Amino acid sequence: MKASAAHIVVIEDDPVTRAKLAAYFKAEGYRVSEAEDGEMMRDIIAADPADLLMIDIQLPGEDGLRLTREQRERSDVGIILVTGRSDTVDRIVGLEIGADDYVTKPFDQRELLARVKNLLRRVSAGRPARTAAPQKRSFLGWTLDLGSRTLSNAEGAFTDLTRAEFKALSLLTANAGQVLSRDRLLHEIAHRDWDPTDRTVDVVIRRLRKKLGDDSRHPRLIVTSHGEGYLFAVPLDRA
Repeated sequence: MKASAAHIVVIEDDPVTRAKLAAYFKAEGYRVSEAEDGEMMRDIIAADPADLLMIDIQLPGEDGLRLTREQRERSDVGIILVTGRSDTVDRIVGLEIGADDYVTKPFDQRELLARVKNLLRRVSAGRPARTAAPQKRSFLGWTLDLGSRTLSNAEGAFTDLTRAEFKALSLLTANAGQVLSRDRLLHEIAHRDWDPTDRTVDVVIRRLRKKLGDDSRHPRLIVTSHGEGYLFAVPLDRA
């Protein structure tokens, strides 16, 4: 195994599932560590920082959502939540607190491998970009700062954005005047393809509109293009 191989930590309390996942990804050439709970995970990454965390939501004690929130506050490590739950609310909560992807059991190991490879590429590609000078986008008195990941109004007061909301608003403002499909927006938010039953994008847009003071019945900032997706309808202020 190459010393440069990405380090994956599997956090799963079921020993059989954990061993199967570890064996599979080791066979694919990754360095894999196993943890049965949050305490063991912290010990592992303190000694050998992880490139990707694969966290089961239903862990005893500290659950996977709590660990996800904690790790996202500390680093930009890739995080995939693995769970037996299929509820849309759980998926949205997981993504909003910092998970990059969400896989529901039972899953195909080859599909999970593809998601891992895709996420590791994104994590690797995103790291150098963080050293670039921060960019700011202004519209109707609002300022979206891509460097600090903040949104402020004309008086300088900050509005809290979840990770999913920030990603969606960043993509919309980067493509002002263009209709973005739900599939493209969901891929940016969660790195997965959209299907007609998935309401993640609609929920995130609804929350963004509320925070921006955009009337959901007659929006002027984020407009719905029926059957297509969403459009950021206001031009950005010129510097």
